[in-house]
Amino acid sequence: MGEARRRESQGLPPRAPKRTAAPDTSPRLAPWLPLTRNQANRFVSLTTRGAWVGIGALVLFWLTVRFIGPGLGWWTLADG
Repeated sequence: MGEARRRESQGLPPRAPKRTAAPDTSPRLAPWLPLTRNQANRFVSLTTRGAWVGIGALVLFWLTVRFIGPGLGWWTLADG
């Protein structure tokens, strides 16, 4: 039995149509470039967030190499 027949036999209303995402209606950056302003803004925010994650990872790595590793006796520093 199909979904429509089953719903009808059980007295249920027909299924609502699936919602589709609204198309991006923001203006293009340039007529010949297939990128919209919304896409450009999302790209900038994503790369900015990624840069901050990278900076945080670099700081954590530096702290580990400089202080945590020698403090726990994992290795010794060459300049110390």
